[in-house]
Amino acid sequence: MTPQQFLAEIRRKNFPPACLLLGSETYQRDYCRRALLESFLDEAERDSGVTRYDLDESSLEEVLEDACTPSLFSPRRVILVRNAEAALPKGRSGSAAGGEAEEGVSAALARYLRRPSPDVVLVLEAARYSAEGEDKSRLERVRKFYASVPVIVECLPLRPEQARQFARNLARKANLPIEEAELDLLVKSLGAHVGRIAAEIEKLSLWVQGGGRLGPAEVARLVPEARSAGVFELADALAAKDRLRALEVLDVLVRQSEYLPLALSSLSGQLRLSLAARQAGWRRPEQIQAEVGRLGVRIWPERARQIYRTASGFSKSQLLAALRLVHEADRSLRDARPDDRLPMESFIFRLTQ
Repeated sequence: MTPQQFLAEIRRKNFPPACLLLGSETYQRDYCRRALLESFLDEAERDSGVTRYDLDESSLEEVLEDACTPSLFSPRRVILVRNAEAALPKGRSGSAAGGEAEEGVSAALARYLRRPSPDVVLVLEAARYSAEGEDKSRLERVRKFYASVPVIVECLPLRPEQARQFARNLARKANLPIEEAELDLLVKSLGAHVGRIAAEIEKLSLWVQGGGRLGPAEVARLVPEARSAGVFELADALAAKDRLRALEVLDVLVRQSEYLPLALSSLSGQLRLSLAARQAGWRRPEQIQAEVGRLGVRIWPERARQIYRTASGFSKSQLLAALRLVHEADRSLRDARPDDRLPMESFIFRLTQ
């Protein structure tokens, strides 16, 4: 079930005895949880009628025991359960002991759901895994474990076209007069991350209400990630040896008052991650996203695709040469010079020879 389908059921007052909010997309998960609480509980019940558990600290059996216990303070209850993945036994799911333990806990949940407590809703949240790379199999294991839950809401990252429609709908609700080009820039630069899109649309709406105009330059100035989008376009042009396009992107950065040493630093980071991808043999954007995440750097799918394009456009020796040229350009930018643009143009000419 999609979050939109779940919200439609909530509006019709169709409340399941339990639901699983599955996936790493924070904004949709929070929205679904908040909508359920506001619709199922009266305002006076929201203090006494909400119980919270974390399965990193409690067991699922404790949660089920609480769900079966009548409350003295509220006729209706919502039990919020974080880290639902922790109910799965540790270790390999295929082992005999692990499989028996997993089946036992899952069976206990299934028994409860055959005769659930009236006026109690269990909200299980499994937000640890995405639907990409190695996380996909872990996500499926969680889904299988909670197969008896009648409603599973997939809170997964949106595809670019879905994120664009989401942004368009939010802009319409906020009465934000934004053109398609600016909308595309916003979605692309934020990696289709709907929580950030919602926050930035609210910010842009306040800007327009205060009398500001809205165009590509304003989006680039007000949304930090949109400013760095030009750096990724520069990396694409350099990888294609397209000197004219690279100079055009540099011209746009200058007209947007981009601080060129910072742009060069962003380009250096892009080249370093691309070199790491080449050396490690990461062959797909999904693999790049997963592996970089293990290094402690969280990137969105669009950024992973940008790194993949840069790594595909340069050979290992070319990436090393590009990083040496970045170092030289950075040193030139720190020297006394009349114009930051000159070292950047020299860098582009040398790299696209």
